[in-house]
Amino acid sequence: MDLYSGLPYWLIKNQLINHYNPLKADMRVDVAIIGSGITGALTAHELCGAGIDCAVFDKRTVATGSTAASTSLLQYEIDVPLADMERLIGTDAAVKAYQASLQAIADIENVFSQVNHNPDFSRISSIYLASNKKGKRLLESELTARQKYGFPVTWLDTDELWKKHRLKAPAALKNTEAAQMDCYRGATYLLNYHERRNGLRVFSPTEIRGYQETKYGYDLVTADGFRIQAKYVVIAAGFEAGYFLPRKVMDLDSTYVLISQPVDEDQLWPERSLIWETRKPYFYMRTTSDNRMMIGGVDIPYKDAERRDRQLRAKVEQLKQKFGKIYPDIPFEVDMAWCGTFSTTKDGLPYIGSWPGKNRMFFALGYGGNGITFSMIAAQVIKHSLLGKDDERIKIFGFDRSY
Repeated sequence: MDLYSGLPYWLIKNQLINHYNPLKADMRVDVAIIGSGITGALTAHELCGAGIDCAVFDKRTVATGSTAASTSLLQYEIDVPLADMERLIGTDAAVKAYQASLQAIADIENVFSQVNHNPDFSRISSIYLASNKKGKRLLESELTARQKYGFPVTWLDTDELWKKHRLKAPAALKNTEAAQMDCYRGATYLLNYHERRNGLRVFSPTEIRGYQETKYGYDLVTADGFRIQAKYVVIAAGFEAGYFLPRKVMDLDSTYVLISQPVDEDQLWPERSLIWETRKPYFYMRTTSDNRMMIGGVDIPYKDAERRDRQLRAKVEQLKQKFGKIYPDIPFEVDMAWCGTFSTTKDGLPYIGSWPGKNRMFFALGYGGNGITFSMIAAQVIKHSLLGKDDERIKIFGFDRSY
């Protein structure tokens, strides 16, 4: 599937990784990971660290799927607000989902500390803006819910919002536990690190065209006809995982992203915060390490790649106008623009673990706006499953969750 079009910033900033290693013979492996983006890379990191034999397969060049088009925001907030999620799935599950997401940010930071590499990871504040009076009421209920369960959050009224952040809005929620990174750089480094240190095998481009469950695991067949015998399979292929799923579990949306030319650092907004809003679909903004601004949103339901791509020029103008209304004094000259496709779920949560009755195929599907934090959770949960350890998060994010 055509995952995105346009020119994603990360591929220009980092240069395309020089990795060409298609599978050219039959092989055996304990765990076959399908997908070499940030989800597959984090999964490989966790499994290699546990001494589990694994190999990564991707039909594209390494990490050039959705990871290359990601905006790489790391927030504990989930697309469905905590107050709404309580009503949707129950208080206990909602609180644990938010706690897991908060912890995942620290865990991602720790992963790159372990390998002594910084993929432009930085801790920053997050500003959740009320788009209107209805949004303010949503934030009031959200503030109550988050404070009740001890999540980091503060309230900013109209005056404080302007004084501290030069933002005009009815109100906002702020927390200092957000982060941002370059997940393309992070994914490619992790895979290369474990190739060098732990003998990880990464086969790209290698497309899996067929699979069959066996008594001992799965037989996978590549587009070139080679056979991979695996005791376990991890599907880390984003919304393209539908090929391996018995039924559809997600919806598809198209999103649009712009990145500006660099500006002087003193022209950027206070604290360089992540900024997003209550309106759906929400507009969001961040900065980069080279003093660019990245903005995105104006999502639409995905129909086909051609329809998505035709709207790119119009969406560029919409995004520029939205930014201009928020910060009219900051110049935004577009350097690059792209559009992509992402998956969402009704409860805002990922799908992690095995399909009921299929205990040797695991899914790491970090759907929604929190894909990277969900990927970290998935990598840990799958590692624990392979090691025979209990992990209560599977009850919240698994396919057989009861809500």
